[in-house]
Amino acid sequence: MIKDNQQFLNNFHVVLDALIIAGSYALAWFLVIASPIFPAGHGVLPPQVYFSALIPVIPGYLFLYWMFHLYEPKRTRTKRKEFFNILEANIVGLMIFASILFAFRRSGYFANFSTRMITAFCVIDIIATTVERFGIRFILTRLRRKGFNQKHIMLVGFSDVSDKFIDACHRNPDWGYKIFGIVDDITESGTSYKGVKIVGRISELEKILSTNTIDEIAITLPLAAYEKLGSIVAVCEKSGVHTKFIPDYNNVIPSRPVTEDMDGLPVINIRNVPLTDPVKAAAKRVIDIIGALVGIVLFSPVMLIVSIIIKLTSPGPIIFKQERVGLHNKPFMMYKFRSMVEQKPEDEQKGWTTPGDPRVTKIGKFIRKTSIDEFPQFFNVLFGSMSLVGPRPERTQFVEMFKEEIPRYMIKHQVRPGMTGWAQINGLRGDTSIHERIRFDIWYIENWTMELDIKILFLTIFKGFVNKNAY
Repeated sequence: MIKDNQQFLNNFHVVLDALIIAGSYALAWFLVIASPIFPAGHGVLPPQVYFSALIPVIPGYLFLYWMFHLYEPKRTRTKRKEFFNILEANIVGLMIFASILFAFRRSGYFANFSTRMITAFCVIDIIATTVERFGIRFILTRLRRKGFNQKHIMLVGFSDVSDKFIDACHRNPDWGYKIFGIVDDITESGTSYKGVKIVGRISELEKILSTNTIDEIAITLPLAAYEKLGSIVAVCEKSGVHTKFIPDYNNVIPSRPVTEDMDGLPVINIRNVPLTDPVKAAAKRVIDIIGALVGIVLFSPVMLIVSIIIKLTSPGPIIFKQERVGLHNKPFMMYKFRSMVEQKPEDEQKGWTTPGDPRVTKIGKFIRKTSIDEFPQFFNVLFGSMSLVGPRPERTQFVEMFKEEIPRYMIKHQVRPGMTGWAQINGLRGDTSIHERIRFDIWYIENWTMELDIKILFLTIFKGFVNKNAY
């Protein structure tokens, strides 16, 4: 029954999407071509030329919607994710449409085809499809909250995972999941937990499935009971009920794992690090090189003035070099403008700068507060030892100390260290909690996107330069 409902919903979506695509296209034609609102586009081509393009456009856009997962079940998909899928599908559609027009621009059929019209179509279709999808989602949510369109699910195994799944279903009644019960060998049958009953033992699973209407099974065994997994899967497969496996790995794998296929062998990566993808890493490196060159040119007058002031006000080198730990735990020399009096190497390693530190020069206080002392790191970025955005690198002696004291500290070295980072724009600079910094660094590493880097760079301009914790 659930499968039939889902199939009906998908078919309904396809038909409704086709109507909305056609309606958005017609509205764009009316606004840009037929009406006097945009007179420059009026009468460029006959209406039949524009509307004949709908023949490939409608199936083409429906295919793009399928490619961008817009016909997958909505139970656990967020509205934000669905909106971005709609946006991506329409932008790709616009690019394809425009490319075809450009390729055949000399053809009499496509010559003078209004690009403003297809742009308007893209915008209108994004708005209309979003309203349609969110409207359907709103209706389904209301129905599920009232007990309609429910999916009955049974949990196999009582564990931390089953506990979290029950909580998630209670928090999200719009998912429409109604938990029938739990089968478990340890907890006594008949007892209840958070409103969910233990309905029997795992050995009784086949009998329970044959005498009750279950739409889905979720295997939520504790890690210690995985030797039973093979026989449980066999029983579930025999029943014909759709089965999902929710592994109990949170105590072992602390983040969302990523699976890959190695010649038919399924492999789970302990941690999701997007920048292990060579294409993504290369794209980030290209942006780093361009950004470093722009930064060197843009800030060269400031760096020249600061260099002169440092040389005139304090004896010693202009550039301060210090060993830090970078990508793959490899040490490198990080450059900064010297902001302290010249010291012996052993004195430099004593600790962090403290408020009122006598070692800091007058110009040093200013350039540390405004982060100008870090401008020479553009050369670190250009040479490849650092990135524009990433976790801040730490000194070797502190890395050795922190890796013993802070769980997962060394994960930060799976990417290049950065001039700025997610932790820094959230106020975690200087004398702040190292545990909090690592938490923000790991989140950045696991959730990296080019858009996130751009956001961090943008926010650095407004709240990343001035450091209230710099002394």
